[in-house]
Amino acid sequence: MNIYDIIFYLFAAVTLLSAFFVVTTRNIVRAAFFLLFTFFGVAGIYVLLGADFVAIVQLIVYVGGILILLIFGVMITNKITQVDIKTGTIHTLPAAIGVGLFTGVIGAVILNTEWFEIKTDIPVSTLSTLGRMLINEYVLVFELLGILLLVALIGAASMARK
Repeated sequence: MNIYDIIFYLFAAVTLLSAFFVVTTRNIVRAAFFLLFTFFGVAGIYVLLGADFVAIVQLIVYVGGILILLIFGVMITNKITQVDIKTGTIHTLPAAIGVGLFTGVIGAVILNTEWFEIKTDIPVSTLSTLGRMLINEYVLVFELLGILLLVALIGAASMARK
């Protein structure tokens, strides 16, 4: 076991443990902060996989945008401390059976798959390749997505204005 494996297991443990606390905590502000650690753990795993662009997008979009919006939305909402969270335990048995079946299927797939090790070198950075592809091959799709996002932004601004 080398340092790469240790760092991967550290990121995996942080991600899984914080995701568990996101689901199980009853305080919504704490759940949002645990979600922050989950997003950082996933970004760390992306970095270890050599997908640096996806890791940067993970940090910018999810941590920088969605999570901050969620935290501000929760903190600005009135009477957040008096919210009574009700959990229905009526569906616990079917949920446990579904999780058990899903775990069994995933375990069977993992055990019956012939895994192989890829011997190719991971490129130092995927950003230059991705940038060339966006400008050369996929420039029309890139521009159309930009226009779509602009239209969505204008629509959201006009809806929020009313």
